[in-house]
Amino acid sequence: CAGVRLMERFIIWAQGLAMTLGGPGLFALAFLDSSFFSLPEITDVLVIWMVMQHESLMVYYVAMTTFGSVVGCLLVYEAGYRGGEAVLCNWFSADRINRAFTKFHRHGLLALFVSSLLPPPAPFKIFVLMSGVARIPWLGFLTVVGIGRGLRDFIAGILAVRYGDQAIEFLRNFGKPVFSVILLVLLVIGVGYTLWRRRSARLSRI
Repeated sequence: CAGVRLMERFIIWAQGLAMTLGGPGLFALAFLDSSFFSLPEITDVLVIWMVMQHESLMVYYVAMTTFGSVVGCLLVYEAGYRGGEAVLCNWFSADRINRAFTKFHRHGLLALFVSSLLPPPAPFKIFVLMSGVARIPWLGFLTVVGIGRGLRDFIAGILAVRYGDQAIEFLRNFGKPVFSVILLVLLVIGVGYTLWRRRSARLSRI
């Protein structure tokens, strides 16, 4: 109960910060959540709450939240890049590292993209750190994280415009299925585009 009350007080404080600072407040909280702190659902809730107050600023709020998240992720990436596996072992248990490594080794940046799009409790930070340890090129890393987080924040903003305060419960109850469907659609589009490009290239050589 004490933990719940503490979280409620924190949400009230975060709402006050976001209302006072607007976009920079969302940037700061998204930065904290994606760097060395974990604030599950806080940024999603605040994006929805802020968009409800000012629907015309939806794109601005989404952009600031995404930018803050990307910058925070870049710090974690840099920690993995410089610290290597030792940092990874200090942050996570061996079991979690092994499970994440299997996915990362098999799917690479796709695993990072999926984790950046899905809501909590889907693991994300471990893939960010692992990208640094694996020395994934920073431009590709930032692109994947930016697209994944941007889509997630944009969807939260759209839900806020469409459903108001009910968007928070909608995300909690149906967030993972919704984002999974969106991910599946994106994968199908990506595979279709790749096949189309290959077919076009073969036809051009005939």
